[in-house]
Amino acid sequence: MSLVSLIQKLAGFQEEIQFEVLRRLHQTPQVSQRTLAKELGVALGSINFCLQALVEKGWIKMQNFSQSKNKLRYAYLLTPDGVAEKSKLTAEFLRRKVAEYETLQAEIETLKAEMNSAKGGT
Repeated sequence: MSLVSLIQKLAGFQEEIQFEVLRRLHQTPQVSQRTLAKELGVALGSINFCLQALVEKGWIKMQNFSQSKNKLRYAYLLTPDGVAEKSKLTAEFLRRKVAEYETLQAEIETLKAEMNSAKGGT
């Protein structure tokens, strides 16, 4: 694998993590970083880094639970820019998944054809 394709793959992975984080925050703003990390199968530090990047981009804002006994507890709220970006990432994610599905479908048909021709030859 070339360095360029490796960098593209990592960028795609990072974009997918950001997309999943935005999706989950939109559904459950008070989800913990630890829960996000566990659900997405990534390190807690990666989630922290991702959230910091999303805050810097202006896509989410962090809000303390004022009534919480645990003052480190936050809600992560999508900003209007974050909602727009989530929509854009959703469209891109769907396009990519449909392309993957179509590729797999073609590969399955090819394998079926190979199996059928092998059966006929024996």
